[in-house]
Amino acid sequence: MESPQARKSGLKLPAGMSGTSLRLDTFTASSSSSSFRSISSITSPSSFRSISNLTSPSKANSTCSDRFIPCRSSSRLHTFGLVEKPSPAKEGSNEAYSRLLKSELFGSDFVSPSSSSPAGAPSSPLSPSKNMLRFKTEHSAPASPYSPSILGQQSAFSSDSSTPPPKPPRKVPKTPHKVLDAPSLQDDFYLNLVDWSSQNVLAVGLGTCVYLWSASNSKVTKLCDLGPYDGVCSVQWTREGSFISVGTNLGQVQIWDGTQCKKVRTMGGHQTRTGVLAWNSRTLASGSRDRNILQHDMRVSSDFVSKLVGHKSEVCGLKWSCDDRELASGGNDNQLLVWNQHSQQPALRLTEHTAAVKAIAWSPHQSGLLVSGGGTADRCIRFWNTTNGHQLNCVDTGSQVCNLAWSKNVNELVSTHGYSQNQIMVWKYPSLAKVATLTGHSMRVLYLAISPDGQTIVTGAGDETLRFWNVFPSMKAPAPVKDTGLWSLGRTQIR
Repeated sequence: MESPQARKSGLKLPAGMSGTSLRLDTFTASSSSSSFRSISSITSPSSFRSISNLTSPSKANSTCSDRFIPCRSSSRLHTFGLVEKPSPAKEGSNEAYSRLLKSELFGSDFVSPSSSSPAGAPSSPLSPSKNMLRFKTEHSAPASPYSPSILGQQSAFSSDSSTPPPKPPRKVPKTPHKVLDAPSLQDDFYLNLVDWSSQNVLAVGLGTCVYLWSASNSKVTKLCDLGPYDGVCSVQWTREGSFISVGTNLGQVQIWDGTQCKKVRTMGGHQTRTGVLAWNSRTLASGSRDRNILQHDMRVSSDFVSKLVGHKSEVCGLKWSCDDRELASGGNDNQLLVWNQHSQQPALRLTEHTAAVKAIAWSPHQSGLLVSGGGTADRCIRFWNTTNGHQLNCVDTGSQVCNLAWSKNVNELVSTHGYSQNQIMVWKYPSLAKVATLTGHSMRVLYLAISPDGQTIVTGAGDETLRFWNVFPSMKAPAPVKDTGLWSLGRTQIR
């Protein structure tokens, strides 16, 4: 039965609790303008509880409690998801008591008005939310580079401080600094008509003649004329730069003194044109359309000292390794063969190319590293380890690969191309990143040679021009080369 006092106050009290047991007193501190409320006593038949001074104590009247309860208003409790969810009320609960208790425990900010909650869904009296102690994700601005990393919980600044900043790419001039007219320069993929000596003299085969152009003074000298019934198919300087070998259309190999323009010797052995030549320190290798490779020694009287048989079609590429121990040959049979001095059979037979292999180069920086390029149907540059015959890498250039040359100054290489883009490309090794792509020739870039200082390349094409490009840095100071194309684009005739 409800007591008259409970009916008067409008409070529904639990059984055994009288209206006088619940007393709300308001204290006004003399030295502070703020007021606080306390629950002085809550008695029940079974226990006695006392909660006093739940908020910050005043300066005048301060009562010490047996525990410390911090001020809720100064805490960062907004970061916790304290969104109140409706839960069924417990039987016999006191709504006024619950609001008062939550106000004292959690602060006045967390007292939800009854109007904000859905009708018929009173909140739990003692548990403010099921999200208690669950951290709320704050949507902040994008983290700065100095803030902790999400992945590694480490500073982005500290993780990058150990590695130096990347170097800016080297600038390669896009235009040639010199252009020479080369009339009658043949547009034939299988010929090798340009070579640059160690004494800075460029040899070019034009029709039936060989011309020498001095890069130091631009002087042009006619070395030889093979006559109306023959033609020049290949030229190659010795490493000392004093003598030059000339391969002819009739299959001969002629040796000339480049300083005095005198023929020293003529050697036979091939049945048809000799399209490629390669000197090492003592011997000369020649490749022909007759599919054979002959080795000539100037110290003996015979025309050749050995014959290497392995290709099934014309031999169009020949290069000695830097230590003279291995000879690489490429042919129109799509094969790349590697020979050594101990056998007349190829030590390696590499058949991954799907077109003629003319472009061959050995790395001057790493022993046993060979690069080769395929023709129009292949378009790939492939890198090989000749120690075990494994292919190290392959890149599709999109065009016929006509020539390859490795820089002796830096670990980079240059390739020249034919169908369909007629471009010149400079590559970093081993990343194979493109340093530059140069264009200017209107036909296939079939011929390539490097200057003695290793900085300039000369390219020749069927458009009957020779173009000089500054593509590599010097060995002493790897600085960007100056673009001199604006003031030196005037053409000079080589004959």
